[in-house]
Amino acid sequence: MSLTLHFHPLSSFCWKALTALYENDTPFTPNPVNLGDEAERAALLRLWPIGRFPVLEDKGRGEIVPESSIIIEYLDSHYPGRTRFLSDDPARALQVRLRDRFYDLYAHLPMQKIVGDRLRPADSKDPHGVAEARGQLRTAYRMIDAQMEKGGWAMGDAFTMADCAALPVLFYGNKVEPLGNSHQNAAAYLARLLARPSVARVIKEAEPYFHMFPQENG
Repeated sequence: MSLTLHFHPLSSFCWKALTALYENDTPFTPNPVNLGDEAERAALLRLWPIGRFPVLEDKGRGEIVPESSIIIEYLDSHYPGRTRFLSDDPARALQVRLRDRFYDLYAHLPMQKIVGDRLRPADSKDPHGVAEARGQLRTAYRMIDAQMEKGGWAMGDAFTMADCAALPVLFYGNKVEPLGNSHQNAAAYLARLLARPSVARVIKEAEPYFHMFPQENG
């Protein structure tokens, strides 16, 4: 098996890559990485000196592919399946990338700011930064709610890279800044995502690690 994914089952960005792999039943070897283990961290750093996951290792092609969006585009190009994550139409592909960037930059990063602050010592917390992040996340929710007014997926009828990006944002975002009754379209979209077999598999495999997710007062 030429593909190996270096990842952690709880990592939100890893969920993007895993969803794409499971969506097309792409054969790969999973390699969960414990960054607290010196040897495992060193091995990841040899592949990608930034030390972040996911990282896809393609021994057959001699490629090391970091970053979730790039991994998905790589799979779409070299290991295509029944689900195409980017359109062959350049204009539509650009819109998929835009939606993917929207989820990552304007929803995912604020969500991570809130979660990350929970891991800080009490005397190092950043309440102002968290308040700003919550505001940014609520703005993203409003935009998602409008986009999802007609149902379907992020780009309409077709499941794309944008939906892979939406999953972790809405799942974890709903834990730290609940969607509530104000964002019913976004909540319905999350429900559709969770019902998709590839996504359900990602969530099921992450369940044993959910106790590690930091609680608000943790």
